[in-house]
Amino acid sequence: MAGHSKWHNIRHKKNAKDAQRGKLFMKLAKEIYVAAKEGGADMETNSALRLAVDKAKSNNMPNDNIERAINKATGNLDGANYEEFTYEGYGPGGIAVMVDVLTDNKNRTASEVRHAFNKNNGNLGENGCVSFMFHRKGYIAIERDQIENDEEEFMLEAIEAGSEEIETSDEVFELFTEPEDFEAVRNTMKEQYSLAAAELTMVADTYTPIPNEHEEDMDHLINMLEDLDDVQEVHHNMQ
Repeated sequence: MAGHSKWHNIRHKKNAKDAQRGKLFMKLAKEIYVAAKEGGADMETNSALRLAVDKAKSNNMPNDNIERAINKATGNLDGANYEEFTYEGYGPGGIAVMVDVLTDNKNRTASEVRHAFNKNNGNLGENGCVSFMFHRKGYIAIERDQIENDEEEFMLEAIEAGSEEIETSDEVFELFTEPEDFEAVRNTMKEQYSLAAAELTMVADTYTPIPNEHEEDMDHLINMLEDLDDVQEVHHNMQ
């Protein structure tokens, strides 16, 4: 996983989300809706809902919004029926891209995603064309100024908690886990540290440098996709 840009992407998205909080809350509400629809409203037994609610609260989403999304999913309020899909394709320079969506209109969403690829010198592909390059992982980011003890001790704590890989930078420690270990690791680390990010996500096995002439188009593609109301996450293997 060396050379990934996960933290860079998260920091970029957080800055963008500060300016688009209404759109962010809508996407978080849809994520809560689907988790509650599939697993019920009890967060004690529905880990997906618990994770979605934690993610919403970490982004300062009001409790009323959270409760409304759960009530819609459980039939206490009328609401749209959302479906989950993943689109796959190649961005400029051959960068692999996966786009997770929640939509109540698949035709609309497919058209919008395809348009974003076409406009930025990419190609929307068939299911499976790039997903083999990614694996689902738990991801936790802890900013460096949270670490009061020495780095070796912190990394030992993270490994003992269940982290399978740790990457460091000047800003942050990034922990990667198997999906089934994610919640346990997150809960252990939350007892001692404030988490800058904690999510189940897709992580590329290897990352690809992008030629300078394609970098601007790739940035435009990511931004255009993330700006779509139905897009929840964009994963890629650009270094």
